[in-house]
Amino acid sequence: MKNYFLPFAIAGMAIVSGCAVGPDYVRPTATLPATYLASPTELNSISKDASEPVQHLIMNRDIPSQWWELFHSEALNSLIQDSLKNNPSVLAAQAALRGAQENVAAQKGAYFPTVDASFTPTRQRIPDALSSPAGNNASIYNLHTAQLNISYAPDVFGLNRRQVESLQAQSDTLQYQLQASYLTLTANVANAAIQEAALRGQLTALNAIVVSQHSLLSMIERQHMLGNASEVDVATQQAALAASEANVPVIQKQLALQRDLIKALAGRFPNDNSTPQFELSSLQLPTEIPLTLPSKLVEQRPDVLAAEAQLHAASAAVGIAVANRLPNINLGVNAIGSSAYQLSDLFKSGTLFWNLAGSITQPIFDGGTLKHRQGAAQAAYEAAEAQYRATVLSAFQNVADSLQALESDTVALQAAKKSQQAAVKLLSIMQRQLALGDVSQLNVLTVEQNAQQAQLALVQVQANRYADTVALFQALGGGWWNKQK
Repeated sequence: MKNYFLPFAIAGMAIVSGCAVGPDYVRPTATLPATYLASPTELNSISKDASEPVQHLIMNRDIPSQWWELFHSEALNSLIQDSLKNNPSVLAAQAALRGAQENVAAQKGAYFPTVDASFTPTRQRIPDALSSPAGNNASIYNLHTAQLNISYAPDVFGLNRRQVESLQAQSDTLQYQLQASYLTLTANVANAAIQEAALRGQLTALNAIVVSQHSLLSMIERQHMLGNASEVDVATQQAALAASEANVPVIQKQLALQRDLIKALAGRFPNDNSTPQFELSSLQLPTEIPLTLPSKLVEQRPDVLAAEAQLHAASAAVGIAVANRLPNINLGVNAIGSSAYQLSDLFKSGTLFWNLAGSITQPIFDGGTLKHRQGAAQAAYEAAEAQYRATVLSAFQNVADSLQALESDTVALQAAKKSQQAAVKLLSIMQRQLALGDVSQLNVLTVEQNAQQAQLALVQVQANRYADTVALFQALGGGWWNKQK
């Protein structure tokens, strides 16, 4: 039988080595800018305040895969690792990727012949009016048939190769989308921790203001008893205290919701008590920020790579549409086997049978269906190409926005710090003068409100620096390519 299959094997290998119809994928050419901003930013040129960390951009330094460790918080590191293991969205993306990889492996099976084996034992009775097909003319006989069915569709025009290429590109898309989900999740967890820390800072500042206003109210009440303050002064301070106290449950509510968000991101229920708490003092602002070259951004951002993989899949789909309009060739051994009346006689001389067949099918008329499907595939490719270019532009915009935000944060921090220090100093002076009766309570109340707002603004600006640093790491791709295999 080897002589029968040798020509098929040789012809199959020769055919598979041919070219695949349709376009071969090539990444779209684009002239990328040399810098992210028209004017390079210099974070270290703004603030020299020793009490606040100064950030430096380190050009052409790669981002570590676990970039969140740059914040030097063991609690944050642990929370992010738990989130990567337990977040349902990540687990779903991982399962989807495995399914896509299995589809690629399944399609590759079409490169090889399919072989089916069967064994059919039968017992049959022939009517007396008919002649028996059995050699001994018995009307009741047993027949045992064992056979192989072998078929092979040579990939003459590369239809299967394009299908494998398309499925592989779709798998690559899910692979990059999985990396993007890792990056999004880690950035969301880091930002949630930073926001919790900011809320705790605001709550601490607000509680300190409430304590201060209680003291001021006691002072005004004593002056009222001595005749140095009016009832209006007392009522005004009571109203200010009540307003501050009313803000406390608002911040507490936001903090509780933020805690629930953090637990959900980590795949935990809201009643979990093991989730760590975060304060700004427990986080260290990264002082050296890696900044990769613009030319590497399109090779590292997972969303850009996912868009390119989708473009690759669309390119392969054009080849599939073209190949479907060309002849389809099938070769095979429809049946090869042995039939015998006795099981022990199977495969003996005289019991063998075989049938070789081949077919070529060429679409002739389909009302333009295949032609228009090719046109639709070409249009889908052009749409995917435009989407890829839009994703690249968005990536550069994200990096530029993050750099400008960090620059603005540095300026805002300096202004907020000066404002807070000046407000605290003025409030201290006014409170001493109020105790001596040199100023009115209304003047002190105004200064006190300014100090309150300045303190809350300082906390928010400090939190913005952390959040915008996270945004830059995310915009640059998060360093996933540096993961250890």
